[in-house]
Amino acid sequence: MLPLLPFFVQAQDGGALIAGLLSSFYAFTQLFTGPIIGSLSDRFGRRPVLLICLCGTALGYLILGFANSLPLLFLAVLIDGLTGGNLTTVYAYIADVTNSENRARGMSLVGAAFGLGLMAGPALGGFLSQYGLYVPAFVACAIALANIIFGFFVLPESLPLEKRATKSIAESFNWMKQFIGLFQQLDIQKLLIAMFLLNLAFAGLQSNFPLYSNFRFQWNPTQNGYFYLYVGVCAVFIQGFLFGKLQPRFGEKRLTIFGLSLMAIGLAGMAFAPQAWMLFPAVTIVALGTGTSIPSLTALVSLRVAENEQGRLMGGTQTLLALTNIFGPIIAGISFELITFSAPYWLGSLFAIFALIVARSASHHTE
Repeated sequence: MLPLLPFFVQAQDGGALIAGLLSSFYAFTQLFTGPIIGSLSDRFGRRPVLLICLCGTALGYLILGFANSLPLLFLAVLIDGLTGGNLTTVYAYIADVTNSENRARGMSLVGAAFGLGLMAGPALGGFLSQYGLYVPAFVACAIALANIIFGFFVLPESLPLEKRATKSIAESFNWMKQFIGLFQQLDIQKLLIAMFLLNLAFAGLQSNFPLYSNFRFQWNPTQNGYFYLYVGVCAVFIQGFLFGKLQPRFGEKRLTIFGLSLMAIGLAGMAFAPQAWMLFPAVTIVALGTGTSIPSLTALVSLRVAENEQGRLMGGTQTLLALTNIFGPIIAGISFELITFSAPYWLGSLFAIFALIVARSASHHTE
């Protein structure tokens, strides 16, 4: 559905800014729900929370399939956003079942799994869109329902009762206190700032790229689907195979610096590309950068937090990322319309450079 959402907006006479606002609206709901879902998973376990989140995803796609107005599009996104703690809970699950030696590797495998979805999903969505723009939404709903069934019958619980948090439900719903408390931990402050800048670097590009490629190279939804397919292949290879080879040799700190440097270079390359084929080598560099820096940063932060606080941590980082997903698409939409079509990518490169500076500072501080 990712490359199709801007076209859903266009079908209802919306433009680039509305498409950006739709993505920002999803992120806005996760400002509140990320820490709450993470904290609830610390208290009640990962499995039931994940299944509830998947139910919300299925319902959101069902409404999206019937949406014939902008308000219904926003309603679908609202429901999915309120229960959008899938990835947050999965990262906490991985933290439960890994140790310091293989934590980053576990995080990278989550990224590889996401890459498989990014590879198959947009390609399938682009193909199905030939039969109607709303057909992919119903198929996505069916896939989410199948995932619920699989999770219910197959997925074991990762957080045993003796390791669960004992805080009250009221404390779990105090998302602001949890978020502020996260930043009060001095040993992870700079890492969280680097994570924020890293995600701000490309937060707006996901919602903006279909508009950018259509405006600059006249790509249609199917062509965008194939591009996302290529990005997914890169993500699976990098995070599912290459990262496992690099991490034992270079470690999380070096891979973070390496990845952020590549992100800055690759995003600038996407902004500069005068011909469509040049997007592919540029996005390969971006994929290598994100594929090495994101799991490395996530692992560095996770290893500094107690076992029964992993859900709260991942929920807090979800709020942090939600902030980038609020401002990123808006910045991308405004810069696309008011400056130039390549402006979002130049800005993304600049944010990656800022993240690199902060991450280097955090690395020097801990050595």
